[in-house]
Amino acid sequence: MKRYVIFAALVPLLGGFLLLLATTVMSGYWSHPPSLSEAGKLLTVFARTLQYSYLFGLLPALMLGAVDDIILHVKRIGPLVRFLIVGVISFAAAELLYGSRGSDSGALQFVLYGLVGFVPGAVASGVAHYFVNRPATA
Repeated sequence: MKRYVIFAALVPLLGGFLLLLATTVMSGYWSHPPSLSEAGKLLTVFARTLQYSYLFGLLPALMLGAVDDIILHVKRIGPLVRFLIVGVISFAAAELLYGSRGSDSGALQFVLYGLVGFVPGAVASGVAHYFVNRPATA
């Protein structure tokens, strides 16, 4: 159960921020070095849209948690390979969901929108491995 809570807490948070960052880069808003005020605007928008990140990201996060839990029970797969498998599955899912947005296409868009899924999936899998699989201390 802890694994699902970790995925539900981290994936929408990290994914929402990375999606906002990817769309900001793809729009050309940061075609120049960003200033401190522009970074502040980005964080303000992130804080205001965080509720929507959790609203739309909770179910995919729980699905990734289920994939991580299933792969955990395969004895031959180690933790690092599990992080990569969950990350690649989330990369593919995010690319399918967000990759066709807008008029741009190409390698940059493919990588940026794929990383929106890969990073939160792999990080949540690593955090879940660290906290869930640790022996209890008295």
